[in-house]
Amino acid sequence: MSRSLFILMLFLACCMGGVDAAAANTGATFSTKGNGQGRHAHLTTAGSVRDIAEHSAFQGFGRLILPREHDARSPDTPLSNVRSLMPYHGHVDPETVVGALNRMIDEVNDGKTVFYDFYTEQQKPDDPAKENTGLFFYRGEKGAPFAIVCPGGGFSYVGSLHEGLPLAFEISKRKYNAFVIRYRIGSGQKATEDLAAAITYIFRNAEKLGVSIEGYSLWGGSAGARMVGDIALSGVASYRGDDLPKPSVAVIAYTGQASFSEDFPPTFMTVSANDGIANVLTVDRRVKNLREAGVEVEYRRYETAGHGFGLGTGTDAEGWLDLAVQFWGKHLDAAIRR
Repeated sequence: MSRSLFILMLFLACCMGGVDAAAANTGATFSTKGNGQGRHAHLTTAGSVRDIAEHSAFQGFGRLILPREHDARSPDTPLSNVRSLMPYHGHVDPETVVGALNRMIDEVNDGKTVFYDFYTEQQKPDDPAKENTGLFFYRGEKGAPFAIVCPGGGFSYVGSLHEGLPLAFEISKRKYNAFVIRYRIGSGQKATEDLAAAITYIFRNAEKLGVSIEGYSLWGGSAGARMVGDIALSGVASYRGDDLPKPSVAVIAYTGQASFSEDFPPTFMTVSANDGIANVLTVDRRVKNLREAGVEVEYRRYETAGHGFGLGTGTDAEGWLDLAVQFWGKHLDAAIRR
């Protein structure tokens, strides 16, 4: 670019009030502030679903961030009303959603991969829905253990925007590596098979990913917690994965699943008494059964957070994630010593 052309472009940008103003005048809904090397712009709550699905940092997988693939066909839903995409979830905070997305954008700006296919191209033809799967990666310290977060959605959608990406972001801030699974919707069996495939993929590629396979944990909310419970009960191989150890800890949030066994891993469980979907008495009973079977359980029963509270921001469940991370850390030390 010639010096004269550069000066002309700079002058025009200044006349329009800077880069942010220029974006506003063209209908764009991005911010250029704090976006790493500046190659991909940050999202803002003034944006829309289109800005996620078509974002330059998310090429090839932007639609999979959304709760359903067809949400990309309703592109004008504003991110300020992102809760409307996730009817089973409560206390959805648009700023938290956008913050977690912008963290992925920063990683892409730093030249890092944030999305991984856990099915090969040879595995996908047997079920075209496997094209709608993958792992979003939030890095902690290199070589640290990993968690997989399984968002809920009644197996009719995947609530990653509220119950997956923000949790993984917070876990990564505490130096652990965290993945969020995008699984097939419509079948609990297939969703759990996807989780088993994802665990297998991480174990096989741990060195490339920069994660430790010692003492991993599984986290799930609602339908996602059922997936975690399935693996905690029966193991990875039972769902067509490799013969791998069970997680060192299962983190299970607001689900009515009742399964338990004496070889269930140590479990952190949480629910709210006013949950309109998961019966709190069923959760109470499962905690009792697990403890009587000799399983260590830390149980946090809140009162007013409702169902699908995610991080619990602004509710009486706020702070539960830190308690769960501490529980994992305690059992992680024991798993590594073994």
